Amino acid sequence: MPLYRDEAVVLRTHKLGEADRIVTMLSRQHGKIRAVAKGVRRTASKFGARLEPFMVADVQLFEGRTLDIITQAESLGSYGAEITADYGSYTAASVMVETADKITDDDGSLQQYLLLVGALRSLARREHGSSVTLDSYLLRSLSIAGWAPSFLDCAVTGAPGPHTVFVAQLGGVVADEVAPPGSPRLEIKTLELLSALLTGDWEAVETSDERHRSQASGVVAAYTQFHLERTLRSLQHVDRSTA
Repeated sequence: MPLYRDEAVVLRTHKLGEADRIVTMLSRQHGKIRAVAKGVRRTASKFGARLEPFMVADVQLFEGRTLDIITQAESLGSYGAEITADYGSYTAASVMVETADKITDDDGSLQQYLLLVGALRSLARREHGSSVTLDSYLLRSLSIAGWAPSFLDCAVTGAPGPHTVFVAQLGGVVADEVAPPGSPRLEIKTLELLSALLTGDWEAVETSDERHRSQASGVVAAYTQFHLERTLRSLQHVDRSTA
């Protein structure tokens, strides 16, 4: 069986048998990987703690017929303990790894991998509020996947903005003449915040107020779930008090 090595971030795990675990990871070079970590649930396991969700590791694997087998794991980013110690960070990280799991495939994406690792690192270091960190991650992840939203010019006609009617199904803000009846309008400050989250303008994000952050979070959640075409189960548990 071919042996290979890669950097990977753990997205989720499932129990297998008495002592094994199936680990789903997003890797730097090999896309999404599902592999068996044998014996990691035993207390004597040498690398069980390195293969928990939110951890980044250098892993060595044997290529199997259905599932690969993890033979080594060295920690590169021990973010799990810091993230799980804070409820806001934990719930935000849970949405991030669930999104990465749904938005990537076996071919993977280096950009998605780097974005996720950077977002988890930021949560662990408490660089910004967990809620805005999550919203920024979701907008950027969707953009990498080809669903970049427009928060200025009309997403349908390209007419110069600003426009205030937001329609997730149409790709962002739209001009009044093409807006479906009853479409919600956003405040200009909310649109400016959404643009800042998308571009990583953290100075603008940090000076925004709670009302606009709350409205922006609702927009991001609706836009994300529309394009993923499914509900993110972990999104309902996000602590938005730590914006």
